[in-house]
Amino acid sequence: MCNSTVVRWTITPRIAPRPWIACGGCGTLKPFQSSGKVRLNANGKRLDAWLIYKCIDCARSWNRPLFERRTLKEIDPKVLEAAHFSTPDWVRAQEFDIDGLRRHAQRIDEFGEADIDKQDVGEAALPGQIVIEFEVALPSSLRLDRLLAGELGLSRSKLQSLHEEGLLIIEPGRKEVLRRRVRSGMQVRLMQGG
Repeated sequence: MCNSTVVRWTITPRIAPRPWIACGGCGTLKPFQSSGKVRLNANGKRLDAWLIYKCIDCARSWNRPLFERRTLKEIDPKVLEAAHFSTPDWVRAQEFDIDGLRRHAQRIDEFGEADIDKQDVGEAALPGQIVIEFEVALPSSLRLDRLLAGELGLSRSKLQSLHEEGLLIIEPGRKEVLRRRVRSGMQVRLMQGG
């Protein structure tokens, strides 16, 4: 295999994070999952929006605040329309807002399952090199070493040794980068024959 190529892997997580909330129906902390529906409420000239979650055991609902007590002037018209119609792409982005979830949940379950779309986008600058560029639209808990091991058919220890030998270069280069989450803009260069 002497070809040199650049491939873009688009990572799309399958399962949204699940916050653990004190469930009034179950009487204990339980994981909740999004219903995909947004609830809007007007109070005078102010507007509130919540994403409705349901307990996975008893289906009791929890309204996760998206915004509260905002005037119409403070809300982007596109956001208002997306919230009003529970637009699936917008709702999905809210479901993956880990920072927003952390403000309200004691614990969050994240899932590493993802769909991976691979597209050839060009030829690598150096012969005998495979370059993988990552595009991750929604935050994913998928670790780089697990992703590469599964997709390239290499063990994680082999990946680590290739990285240490300089045959697997990862940018941006950080401490223990193989154990970090895959993010948009990451790039892996693999020298063939490694």
